[in-house]
Amino acid sequence: MKKAVLIPDSFKGTMSSSDICGIMKSRIDARFPGCEVVSIPVADGGEGSVDAFLTALGGEKVWLQVNNPYFEPMEAFYGLIDGGKTAVIEMAACAGLPLVEGRRNPNLTTTYGVGELVLDAARRGVQRIVVGLGGSCTTDGACGAAAAIGVKFYDAAGKSFVPVGGTMKDIAHIDLADSAKALEGITVVAMCDIDNPMYGETGAAYVFGPQKGADPDMVKSLDDGLRHLGEVIKADLGRDLTEVPGGGAAGAMGVGMMAFFGATLQMGIETVLDTVNFDDIISDADVIFTGEGKIDSQSLRGKVVIGVARRAKRQAKPVIAVVGGSDLGMEPAYDEGVKAIFTINRLPQDLSVSKNFSKENLAFVMDNILRMM
Repeated sequence: MKKAVLIPDSFKGTMSSSDICGIMKSRIDARFPGCEVVSIPVADGGEGSVDAFLTALGGEKVWLQVNNPYFEPMEAFYGLIDGGKTAVIEMAACAGLPLVEGRRNPNLTTTYGVGELVLDAARRGVQRIVVGLGGSCTTDGACGAAAAIGVKFYDAAGKSFVPVGGTMKDIAHIDLADSAKALEGITVVAMCDIDNPMYGETGAAYVFGPQKGADPDMVKSLDDGLRHLGEVIKADLGRDLTEVPGGGAAGAMGVGMMAFFGATLQMGIETVLDTVNFDDIISDADVIFTGEGKIDSQSLRGKVVIGVARRAKRQAKPVIAVVGGSDLGMEPAYDEGVKAIFTINRLPQDLSVSKNFSKENLAFVMDNILRMM
């Protein structure tokens, strides 16, 4: 084996993608000295996405002061890669759940800081901005982020304001005129790994509102606000985005990114593969190792393992998935290009026990795969 490519997702709650790459590489180095190993840590758009891209590609982390979810000053960051041509932003950096621990309230929180990050990157002359949607504490339909780049929201009295979750219902008119030049000539991609629509029983408020602190009454009012926002977007911007898969991501930021930033919504793994030039990297690879905490029916819809396998299949490159656990009925994964699936748990143990041995178990399984090879 002369070249191996490592591109695993994290095992949530046990190992980061970088941890997994490190363990896999150590076993390959031991069994195949001199083998070229290319590590591409993957994050799903939430916390850790910027670091994953910087680890894989190199680049610069830019820090600046922005507004936190409660319009308070904080230090946040984004990454510059590709020689400064591409900016990578994770909304969790300034609108993530950990930032509101002990005071979760999606009626009041804002994505304004995310827009400030986008605007700073645009002013630096980037050609492409990738925004990771994940881990948010907000349900404002990206109205806050939009306001930061110059989108104007007016109430019935003609007064401009910055909408939050609880005041989306007050939006009477949206004006993009002042924001038109902010992103001129810049391609914006929003990466997400869910297909929930903007509102309704499977939408942003009902599915994700409770984890952000919304009680049943607040969930309903947030959903009503998102419905209203969707109607105003349709009336003023001429776009009906209410049923777009993934539009409900990050408190309906998916829809907001499309409506206010001209963004394209893309599955996270597709964005990663395009950004790191995956097709070129694997052209001379002998094997590709990927994985995730659990491979299940959600995985088959196009998350990391299947996204990697589909790309590799085009070049007839073998993909081995090393996972924490596997559901029954994973045979379709083989049709997508996965050569084999190995689970790392060696004993019939509850996750609460086995997760403490994840690193040792991963090293053991990798070593056995490589012995066989």
